[in-house]
Amino acid sequence: MNIILIILVFGIIVFFHEFGHFIVAKINKITVSEFSIGMGPAIFTFGKGDTKYCLRLLPLGGYCLMLGEDEDSDDENAFSNKSVFVRFLVIAAGPVFNFILAFLFSIILINQYGCDPAYLYEVAEGGPAYEAGIEPGDKIIEIDGDRIYNYRELTLYMELNGKQNPVTLKLEKPSGEVYEVTVTPKFMSDGTTVAYRIGVVGGYIECEGIGNNLKFAGYELRYWVKATITSLKMIVTGGVDSEDVMGPIGVGGVMNDVIEEVKEESETTAEAVKYIFLNMLNWCILLSVNLGIMNLLPIPALDGGRLLLLLIEGVTRKKIPADKEAIINIIGFVLVLILMFVVLFNDVKNVFFS
Repeated sequence: MNIILIILVFGIIVFFHEFGHFIVAKINKITVSEFSIGMGPAIFTFGKGDTKYCLRLLPLGGYCLMLGEDEDSDDENAFSNKSVFVRFLVIAAGPVFNFILAFLFSIILINQYGCDPAYLYEVAEGGPAYEAGIEPGDKIIEIDGDRIYNYRELTLYMELNGKQNPVTLKLEKPSGEVYEVTVTPKFMSDGTTVAYRIGVVGGYIECEGIGNNLKFAGYELRYWVKATITSLKMIVTGGVDSEDVMGPIGVGGVMNDVIEEVKEESETTAEAVKYIFLNMLNWCILLSVNLGIMNLLPIPALDGGRLLLLLIEGVTRKKIPADKEAIINIIGFVLVLILMFVVLFNDVKNVFFS
């Protein structure tokens, strides 16, 4: 059952990404030759109009194959014969639909689970925050000049900032008074673990009203975009160990652990179903944002690389020959495959041999 839920999560994310390409292509009268979810041999296929629809065996990836995408064509409905602007919209639609999916799922998640505004509910007596004059009810506005909206942004920042680096906080009191303090984390317990902290506690509250739901859904999307970009920077700069980098197998393993933990801690089947659903929703948001951002990286074969080529074409007014673009994309595809192999090897090592 767990594996079905995990495959469903990946399938939803991939489907929405490819559906973005598909629907914008159809709107602009581009012939879509094949719309596939999964890779490898087809297990279910049907055709409608000019398009073949496939569900393939391996539940990883998918594609929206358009006429004239990798070769020149005389057909007026070929991708290659559309304007730069239209082609840009079609390619950008995949990542954009990932962000739309994350936003929609965030609305559902917040409606059911609540939101985490940057209010402080507890300030540990004797901790750095307490000594700096911070009080329960105060709201954090900025961390080292960076505007925040969720309490988790403070948690994320503290994890990445270093153990004892001073942190400048701008806060707002319930009265509306805004003030600024600098605190230095110290080694202290939160009742469960001991680590460098500033001694504050935030958390989730009920998010009332459609306006608040929409606002905090936007903040939720912003948080995951910020967390993903920060993680990518750390990978590039060597700020994380290889064990911390996960691919589909590693993510699936963590998701399975979460499902099992929810089952053990839930008192009733209904409660287990509810919290498994909310956890899967959260994973959909996280992974959808990750897929959207990863695809926007300016790497050949990815959407970002193709968007970069279209921008160059738009600026120079010179169309890049299809055969040369295909070579660039093949090189990029090989590099992506090598990266996927490295991540897969890392996943297998961490999941099965650690």
